[in-house]
Amino acid sequence: MMGIHVASVSDLVSSIKEYLEEEFHEVMVQGEVTNLSPSSAGHWYFTLSDENASISCALFKGDALRNPLIRNLKNGDKIILSGPLSVYLKKGSFQMLVRRLVPAGEGQLKLQFERLKAKLSEEGLFDLQRKKKLPLFPKRIAVITAEHGAALQDFINVMKRRTLWLHLVIIPALVQGEGAPKSLIQALEKAEGLRDIDVIVLTRGGGSLEDLWAFNDENLIRRIHHCPIPVISAVGHQVDFTLCDYVADHRSETPTAAAETLSQPQTELQARMNYCQTHLKSSLFKNHQHVQLLMQKSHPRELFNLIQKKIFEADKRLNHFRLLERAQELVGLPEAHQYLDEKLVSLGYVKDMKLKNLSEKLSGIGHVLSVLNPSSVLDRGYTFIQRSGITISSQEEFEKVPRGEDFVIQFRDGKALAIKG
Repeated sequence: MMGIHVASVSDLVSSIKEYLEEEFHEVMVQGEVTNLSPSSAGHWYFTLSDENASISCALFKGDALRNPLIRNLKNGDKIILSGPLSVYLKKGSFQMLVRRLVPAGEGQLKLQFERLKAKLSEEGLFDLQRKKKLPLFPKRIAVITAEHGAALQDFINVMKRRTLWLHLVIIPALVQGEGAPKSLIQALEKAEGLRDIDVIVLTRGGGSLEDLWAFNDENLIRRIHHCPIPVISAVGHQVDFTLCDYVADHRSETPTAAAETLSQPQTELQARMNYCQTHLKSSLFKNHQHVQLLMQKSHPRELFNLIQKKIFEADKRLNHFRLLERAQELVGLPEAHQYLDEKLVSLGYVKDMKLKNLSEKLSGIGHVLSVLNPSSVLDRGYTFIQRSGITISSQEEFEKVPRGEDFVIQFRDGKALAIKG
């Protein structure tokens, strides 16, 4: 045994574990549940069997919370499991680590649906950034559906009721069965080849997962992804989902909902037009009434009546004022008379005072003049001489009088004529 490498049990089992998990990192298997045993920690252990073999399975707590079906699972139920294979080192036995479980039958289709959905999502076919915007007022719509299906009739009825203008192009196709995916792809290609198609509607009524399976076809999904025209998926009912819903530019819950989505802008436009029509009629009626009223008011008879009415009102107001009767009151004559009387009294008082002052002043001046009057001096035995009415008051002035000239000597009681010798 010299030179031969002998592996330990741990090394051998670890190698098997590594190889097994690498080769079987994701498997899907169907079988019957036996030995179902929940643990207090929230894990579930059971065996999946068929007629010839069995495999141990473990569903740990985290995955169990994502698979509520496990709570109602019982021995004897047939299910489909997906997940990796692993080796339990302590016992050297392999087991399946369950990631997802569904009932057999429809459950197998659901698993296929989820796997294809995850694959296409990773490739970016469902990215929101690549979705095309629906036109606001489409003129030509291509509808791909069964020729005599209820979905088509529902779609047409809604469009007739809610649109003002629209041209529908019906492209018949199989919507169920083995040949449905190919028929849908051909119809889609035909719609792309038509002129002036604004939107393509892919639709059918509700059904089971098997009935709608054609709309989960991978080739159809990829063809919709590359379609240059906006696509609406209106497949099934509100609770139904297909991969077409994810790849389409817009998903409608039902064919009727798709028709309502496309016709909504026209419906709003029609409502707006109806509102404008009603508002315009109301405005025209009001303007008509206003014009009629103006015309009625502008009639010569109405103008004459209006002028006559204003004259009557003015005359009534003038009579109410009683101008002639209230003349003195209105112009303020009593106040003016009173004012003048007050001024006259004041003027008389001032006049009397002024005359009294002037009289006293005049008496004083008369007394001064009386004192200064030469006649008063003459009474005391004095005389004065005058020549040509001018009094000679000095010797110098008298010497200037030429000889032979006459002058007057004024006495107290008379005058005498004298000649200078």
